[in-house]
Amino acid sequence: MTDIAAKKKNEIVIALAGNPNSGKTTVFNELTGSHQHVGNWPGVTVEHKEGTLRKLGYTFKIVDLPGTYSLAARSQEEIVARDFLIYNHVDVIVNVVDAGNLERNLYLTTQLLELGVPMVVALNMVDMAECRGHKIDLEKFSAFLGAVVVPTVAHKGEGLDHIIEKAAELAQCHVCDPPRSARHNPEVELEIGKLHDKLAINPVSKVPVRWMLIKALEGDQVAKDQIAKCSADGHAAVLEVENTRRHLEAHFGDDLEAIIADGRYGFIGGLMREAVTHTDKHDRVTWTDKIDNIVLNRVLGLPIFLVLMWLTFKLTFDIGGIFANAIDHWVGALSIWAASALPPGPLSSMVVHGVIAGVGGVIVFVPNIVVIFVIISILEGSGYMARAAFLMDRSMHVLGLHGKSFIPMLMGFGCNVPAVMAARTLETHEDRILTILISPLMSCTARLPIYILFTGAFFSQNGAWVIFSIYALGVILAVVSGKLFRKTLFPKSVSPFVMELPPYRLPTVKGTIIHVWERTSLFLSKAGTVVLAASVIIWAMGSLPWGVEFGSANSLAGHLGRTLEPLVKPLGLDWRAAVALIFGLGAKEVVVGTLGVLYGFGHGGFGEKGLQSAIASAFTPLTAYTFMILSLIYIPCIATIATIKRETNSWKWTFFSIAYSLALAYVMGFAIYRIGLFMGFK
Repeated sequence: MTDIAAKKKNEIVIALAGNPNSGKTTVFNELTGSHQHVGNWPGVTVEHKEGTLRKLGYTFKIVDLPGTYSLAARSQEEIVARDFLIYNHVDVIVNVVDAGNLERNLYLTTQLLELGVPMVVALNMVDMAECRGHKIDLEKFSAFLGAVVVPTVAHKGEGLDHIIEKAAELAQCHVCDPPRSARHNPEVELEIGKLHDKLAINPVSKVPVRWMLIKALEGDQVAKDQIAKCSADGHAAVLEVENTRRHLEAHFGDDLEAIIADGRYGFIGGLMREAVTHTDKHDRVTWTDKIDNIVLNRVLGLPIFLVLMWLTFKLTFDIGGIFANAIDHWVGALSIWAASALPPGPLSSMVVHGVIAGVGGVIVFVPNIVVIFVIISILEGSGYMARAAFLMDRSMHVLGLHGKSFIPMLMGFGCNVPAVMAARTLETHEDRILTILISPLMSCTARLPIYILFTGAFFSQNGAWVIFSIYALGVILAVVSGKLFRKTLFPKSVSPFVMELPPYRLPTVKGTIIHVWERTSLFLSKAGTVVLAASVIIWAMGSLPWGVEFGSANSLAGHLGRTLEPLVKPLGLDWRAAVALIFGLGAKEVVVGTLGVLYGFGHGGFGEKGLQSAIASAFTPLTAYTFMILSLIYIPCIATIATIKRETNSWKWTFFSIAYSLALAYVMGFAIYRIGLFMGFK
């Protein structure tokens, strides 16, 4: 984000801030639509979104800040949100507030007010608040806050145009009063005033002096650094703040941060009494309560969750398979056309045996990927995934894991990279490392094409059960590993976990489409880059030296595989499987692409059906299942490894993650294969 000096003409920068589950992301999606992009904040791994909206003659640059409950700087999200607001130019803050949970949401609002930036408070989900019996006097509410208040129903698009209109007015207003900061205990306010006059702080940035003083009294190191930077004698200024802090703590006999928090909650309480009334509906049982009585039931809750997961895989396999067959037919037709159109030789071989076999073998599974992303998006958007984490909290604690660890594990079903990054939300270093170590055991969607390929070849009648068993095994291994690590590496007791349960709501079509497109486009981009490059390399290794039979044991790929074959032979696998696993380290999608190059032709046709026919002649049901288990457990992809290094800032934990996952994969693969043989399976 550029400074104000570099700000484009007629550009208005809006920062969206709010609690998790306040509807902030829905507001962002509705405002920006497809005009958005995702990236990481400079220097940190927290994902952020930026989007643009052209309206009223302005270009609105909208930044979706991480969802936080405060600006206390205890988590990476809070630090990023706070630093963006104080170090970057922001014309207007749009604070998205859940109208049905005002007391919790307004704590962040009081801290945002202290920044002195023009602010629009979007009272979101007012329809649900009214259904629950909350009546909000908007005029009083706005007057108490000293900020513009706009009622919205984001998923219906109601009130969003009004937000933009008010933001434009505030951004261009040069005589508007700043938002009103919450007033604290009179003794605290007196000391803040004394410090303001005594220190004569001259800020070199746009950071408000009052904000610096309040945060410094709370113990915020960044605020202290700012005071030192903006004072003639920085050391003396910080010492004066510390003396004031000790004086106030002695006066109140309590921690000053708690006293200041009480002041904010006192302000919120007064606002609620003056501007919010409750009708008799307030005591009625809501639909959320009725649904939770079933899905969070001690007896029914877990079975319902397991059934939903099984249905997810069932629909992914069945519905996705219908469209996958059509794409498979097109890939096969393309292969036949290319083989006939191109003259025999290296170019034809590379296009047919390399590019189409490798990339086509991955593209064919896009429908399955789309189906699972749609289902996960609906479950997340409806509020059910938060219930899943709540359900698992007790079990996780019994096993020595933090309840919050289940959230990254759930994210791992989409991609292991954000799952590892999500561990930063845990409060202690031990919990974060432990969660990072077990998150890669979740079956990401990059592994799904491997499962579908082998399941279609060997277990088509029970595909959903087979895929479900692999996903379940990943979760079981994660919690067992977590229990072992907790006892040996991290014996510290588990910190408490409070899970917010948002009200149920209907996911928006636009939000679901954006969610699915973001993740599907990432999958497609890998197919067009990583998988394409790997397919060409595998083709070259299967073709060289010139003159050998393609993909034979005499090729470079064959020599590599033969070197590795003694390692996988005890697991019932051959050298081609070993090569596929090795190339899968770049990206798990490459495993299917590699098999497509090495196995895909001359064994019953082109495309997925031909590849399934090929592996059916090279594998057995037992070795196929063993291969899928190895694909689940063995070393994470390079992107996940890099993320583990970045999040842990330790080569020790990175190498430990690699070594332990490789050892676990080999032990599990060996056990499954040998036990299967003992039981008479083939």
